[in-house]
Amino acid sequence: MSAAPSLEVHSPGAYASLQDLGRRGYRRYGVPWAGVLDPRLMRIANALVGNAADAAVIECFDGGLQLAARDGAVRVAVAGDAVLEFESAGESQTLAAWRSLTLAEGDMLRVRRVERCRIAVVAVEGLVVPKLLGSASTYVRAALGGIDGAALAAGARLPALAASPRREMMLGDPPQPSKGPIRIVAGPQADHFDAATLAAFVAADYRVTADADRMGVRLEGPKLAHSGAREIVSDATVPGSIQVPGNGQPIVLLADAQTAGGYPKIGTVVGADLGRLAASKPGQLLRFAWVGAGAAEGLARAAEAETVALLASLRPLLVGGVDEVALYSQNLVSGFLDALSPEDRPATQAQGLSR
Repeated sequence: MSAAPSLEVHSPGAYASLQDLGRRGYRRYGVPWAGVLDPRLMRIANALVGNAADAAVIECFDGGLQLAARDGAVRVAVAGDAVLEFESAGESQTLAAWRSLTLAEGDMLRVRRVERCRIAVVAVEGLVVPKLLGSASTYVRAALGGIDGAALAAGARLPALAASPRREMMLGDPPQPSKGPIRIVAGPQADHFDAATLAAFVAADYRVTADADRMGVRLEGPKLAHSGAREIVSDATVPGSIQVPGNGQPIVLLADAQTAGGYPKIGTVVGADLGRLAASKPGQLLRFAWVGAGAAEGLARAAEAETVALLASLRPLLVGGVDEVALYSQNLVSGFLDALSPEDRPATQAQGLSR
């Protein structure tokens, strides 16, 4: 009996892990959500290979991820601003992301680099990963989820279904990176900062430092002075919470961050902008803007509508600028033009064409 197809990790690159929407309902027990940093990328990648929207995916940082098909053909898709390299039978070609691709046994896909951001997501058709506390997401600090609770390593094998006989798909109009400010809602400890500090926070640029991972992003910029105590009695945090420790340099918490903390939180990044912030590269400059809770809800609805529109733009992959499905579905013979005039045709041909 032949082995089922799988996807082998040749190299995890800078960092790669299995993630889904995360394990919800356990924060009160100290268990973070974990999960993908940008759910939109997960939904697009899964749609490209025909998976359920919440199926587990591979989330990778900065490029270097290398995957190979084993024991059969495997379909994958990459969402994100990535440059890909496809290798088959010793020949390589560069591909753009936002598409699906079937790897025959032995074929390899490399995420060479991620441009303008640091996150890309790879979906695998039929990928099934065991769930723990309702999620397959990897939370390394507690060894939960994924494969043995660890980030992906060279040699790991991910079971998949044999690639189905369907056309490859592409995203019709890939999203362009937003250049606007990161929107934030004040609090819950905004009263630990005076009005001048609150205004200064949105008036200056903050640089993403190299100390950025799935737990959080440390920022560097004008110091945010506390008007009261620099620490509080520990209370709940969520992804997007902006803590301000004693040094006055803000930290934005992400999916793997602790569930409670003792630093005042000047604000919270709105959900519509959190994926964009999480994907910011070290050295990138960010600007923030205050919004109210009602406006944040409106931004969430607008972001969901945009995601739905993107998913609706999926279409069969264009090869050489030609839609193969549209091409082969047309009756090309019915559009045939005969350059010969009737008097120049052989009598039998003229009779046949006239019927």
